[in-house]
Amino acid sequence: MTDVSAMELVMMLAALVGAGAIAGVIGGLFGVGGGTVLVPALFYAFSVLGVGGEHNLHVAIGTSLLTIVATSVRSLATHRKHGAVDEVVLKTWTPWVAFGGLVGAFIAGGSPMSALAIVYGVCLIAIAVQMGLLPEHITVRKDLPTGWGRRVVASVIGTLSAMMGIGGGSFGGLTMTLCGRPIHQAVATSSGFGLAIGAAASFGYLVFGWGGSGVPPLTLGYVNIPAAIIMGLLTGWTAPYGARLAHRLDRKKLRRAFALYLAGTAFLVVFKALA
Repeated sequence: MTDVSAMELVMMLAALVGAGAIAGVIGGLFGVGGGTVLVPALFYAFSVLGVGGEHNLHVAIGTSLLTIVATSVRSLATHRKHGAVDEVVLKTWTPWVAFGGLVGAFIAGGSPMSALAIVYGVCLIAIAVQMGLLPEHITVRKDLPTGWGRRVVASVIGTLSAMMGIGGGSFGGLTMTLCGRPIHQAVATSSGFGLAIGAAASFGYLVFGWGGSGVPPLTLGYVNIPAAIIMGLLTGWTAPYGARLAHRLDRKKLRRAFALYLAGTAFLVVFKALA
């Protein structure tokens, strides 16, 4: 670890506080998982301080997943008060989403940072296109798949989310809306997917990254404990505000603006990781 000035530490703390607070609101408002904010914020914060190395993106993703547990708990509770959660879908999809989370953590743990950055960037751009261009109410089938279809789709949702450090809202919410579910129900129910993915995948990042080199100080496996605590507290605190706003606002313009942010972030993360 290089010498770090007091001003740099203050800036680091301010960045973590700001990103954590904003990520919680975004997680509740859009159902996309605060990881779309936390992962690039952590990745660049580690780089600015000159800590860690070739596994900084792994640590950013693993840390983000642990904070998503706090966000999802609060967000899910708020959505339940509005009666928007489909409890049957949550119960039957959660085990397979969690399984996918473990698979994603295992794949990411054995992948170089450059490959993980490409997966992150491509998936983030796909989310940006979906949010910015596709109508919210487009459908491809009348209802959600069951049986093996449910197992496969839920596992893929968990795997991709774990490799990106996001909750299940991005892919889970998209799947539900494409299968004819109302947008508010999709956002509310998929917030519960985030809890399963965050718990399973962060455990996987801790185990599969154990003993690895090139990570920031105070990191267990691929989970940085101080960053997880700071951001976990803040995202858990601010998530309900975003969830309440989701039931009040016309989100069309907000979705398009956020899509532009996601696309720009994807390019920056890939460029930094490959450079």
